Amino acid sequence: MDRIEIRPATAADVPLIFAFIRELADYEKAVHEVAATESHIHRALFGASPQARALVCSVGGVAAGFAVYFFNFSTWQGRHGLYLEDLYVSPAFRGSGAGTALLRHLARIAVEKDCGRFEWSVLDWNEPAIRFYESIGAVALDEWVRYRLAGQALADFAAGGG
Repeated sequence: MDRIEIRPATAADVPLIFAFIRELADYEKAVHEVAATESHIHRALFGASPQARALVCSVGGVAAGFAVYFFNFSTWQGRHGLYLEDLYVSPAFRGSGAGTALLRHLARIAVEKDCGRFEWSVLDWNEPAIRFYESIGAVALDEWVRYRLAGQALADFAAGGG
């Protein structure tokens, strides 16, 4: 079995991370929604005040996937949480253990940072991912409904409209 390595991303990884983002968007049939550029990714992960972090996963020395995460906060727990924004493994490396290794690595970070929880979202049609998440003990939060303000609605509301 090929060795799986996970490391913190560096600024030199931005083109790779951006390529993985586009692969993920293609997998989710949403490549038309990708507005980010490499410059956005660089600024968000490595700029003056980065709020997100990234990991790069390699299998047998070949880049296989990535994860982007950030720390949020639970007022009820009085502790930070780790939120996984994206995790992606290229199709050629699925089944290699890379996805599990990335999740376990993130779980270790959450434990080391005394996070009260580790959370992420999954598309409701992604049955293989849902089955996997449930197999490791993750629980769907059916009682919570996610809301989003974006684009013109966000701008309008911020300006006092809506």
